[in-house]
Amino acid sequence: MQLGVIDIGGTSIKYGIASDAGELFSLDSIPAEAYKGGPLIVEKVKMICDMLLKQAKVEGIAISSAGQIDNQNGTVVHATDNIPGYTGTSLAEVISKHTGLPVTVENDVNCTALGEYWQGAAKDMDDFLCVTIGTGIGGALFLNGKLYTGANFSAGEIGHINLYPNGKPCTCGNKGCYERYASSSALSELVEERMGVNLPLEKFFELAREGNKEANNLFVQWADDVATGIQSLVHIFNPELVLIGGGISAQGDFLLEEVQSSLAKKVMPNHCKSLRMRIAAHENKANLLGAAKHFLDMNRKS
Repeated sequence: MQLGVIDIGGTSIKYGIASDAGELFSLDSIPAEAYKGGPLIVEKVKMICDMLLKQAKVEGIAISSAGQIDNQNGTVVHATDNIPGYTGTSLAEVISKHTGLPVTVENDVNCTALGEYWQGAAKDMDDFLCVTIGTGIGGALFLNGKLYTGANFSAGEIGHINLYPNGKPCTCGNKGCYERYASSSALSELVEERMGVNLPLEKFFELAREGNKEANNLFVQWADDVATGIQSLVHIFNPELVLIGGGISAQGDFLLEEVQSSLAKKVMPNHCKSLRMRIAAHENKANLLGAAKHFLDMNRKS
């Protein structure tokens, strides 16, 4: 079986063809222009589907999307103003009508977890936490070998756990949220505020790796905030593994070792015994793999 796989993000929409064995082909992307709203996103997805149907004998469309997603019906339960007018979109229904094919939709971070569980760094792990660090912070929970989505498909909103009461205002309406201190955008803000320059994070990490004292101090401070958020989740869920994904995961062992070192000082001993921490193996491709895995699981049940 071949599936068209699509990953809707705020910056780009990635797409390609996936086999039921987890192989990916013909990968490409287009700008999302998410700020222009949900209806435009839907039109772009239709256009991508038309291209995929011309490329291969596709038997279904599997979509990974930003937002809180009803993964049974393929609807957008809630989306922030990053994609205006996206909330309430019956995405699976609309795309199925357009293509004449079965369509499934799942949240993007849940897809990261599913993809890594199927073909990546979380293979054979039944209890793990997936944390994606980018412009914001996303989370997914894998408990007893199954993705946990909560009562209203909204579990895993770890970016909005409170790190500093009455801290920096967040887009969710609260103050002091985790992602306001531990996301890559939060790190960029911190670097500009303390170093007085708008420094690309790639250059900042170069300086930190080279031993620049100011850059290294900021990196350690930021990584400590990352670890503090993970600490609470480890104490609640006692996972076997914490998986780090998102753009920041490109920093590999340099990031992993600092967060692990900080976390080890915060977590109670019994929670530390068998806890592992890894970088996601497939980076952006994990979402496409996870979307395919969700489609296959849904259609095996039906």
